[in-house]
Amino acid sequence: MSNIAYIPGDGIGEEVTRQGIKVLDYFNSVYDLGLKFEKFDLGAERYLKTGEVLPDDVLNKLETFDAIYLGAVGDPRVKPGILEKGLLLKIRFYFDQYINLRPVKLYKKEFCPLKGKGIKDIDFTVVRENTEGIYAGIGGFLKKDTPDEIATQEMISTRKGVDRIIKYAFEYAQEFGREPKLTVCDKSNVLTYAHDLWQRSFKEMGKNYPDVKQNHYLVDAITMKMVRNPEIFDIIVTCNIFGDIITDLGAEIQGGMGLAVSGNINPDSISMFEPVHGSAPDIAGQNTANPLASVLAAGMMLQQLGFGSLSQKVEAAVKDALANDMLTCDCGGDLSTDEVGDYLVDSIKSNEEGENDA
Repeated sequence: MSNIAYIPGDGIGEEVTRQGIKVLDYFNSVYDLGLKFEKFDLGAERYLKTGEVLPDDVLNKLETFDAIYLGAVGDPRVKPGILEKGLLLKIRFYFDQYINLRPVKLYKKEFCPLKGKGIKDIDFTVVRENTEGIYAGIGGFLKKDTPDEIATQEMISTRKGVDRIIKYAFEYAQEFGREPKLTVCDKSNVLTYAHDLWQRSFKEMGKNYPDVKQNHYLVDAITMKMVRNPEIFDIIVTCNIFGDIITDLGAEIQGGMGLAVSGNINPDSISMFEPVHGSAPDIAGQNTANPLASVLAAGMMLQQLGFGSLSQKVEAAVKDALANDMLTCDCGGDLSTDEVGDYLVDSIKSNEEGENDA
């Protein structure tokens, strides 16, 4: 049995995650997975009513779960950073979810903005360090709100933190890479302390993985290559801030935020899965939001929980929906959010019936 903490969050969060729950409920009924969900009212509404974002008693309760399924966070009524830091980052750091896994995969050629590139060209994964770097929150102000104000924000890299993310990336490349090949992305020509550590760790760790091809790009060069030659990448490992930036570029070349999915992973503890897109308050409640990323996040969660074959069925259903234009308006379709979710479940059922007949 696996207990899933379900946090719909803000805006369209509940509308899109409801479709992921539909898929998970279907698998539960057919395969008796023992998935059990408990919903948590964390987000803007709770904060506006109580002033709380993620109180300690709720955080302690989350410790009893096997995974977290998150919708979206953000609300124009709440100052930027309060919900993001108080909910997203707090969960990531508390559960030491040091891996941010971001697949960049094009499912429909027409969605790619790159000239001459297709499905075979855009299929790589970014392994982003998720609990150190600039986002560690080390810094502060001196003489704030004066002409002499100083603001500092330090980039933190520990040997333990760098070693473990690079080790995970090598092992991920071995298991899931196409070639396999691992590229380290840094700025070691300028960040000569923090990223010298990344370089040394990568080279030393690489000796243990002779079957994995290894190469290196500076972050500015990798953004150019992602646009010009995305097909050269298989698995990329990088620090927190660079991973944040290049994965958003990755989302655009795979067809937009409506298809981008993220796993915040601790292999030995509790992981959290979410679509990358925001809460889209302007369309909240209209039942028009694209649920594909949220459903893919549910599929990624299945993979982490040990149901890899079911994760593949989720991806196949998403491909089917894209191929047949069974989509919401942002992707050129005319279905509602709920109708897309229903179609995905029907697609999975249909494929399974075909497998049984065979």
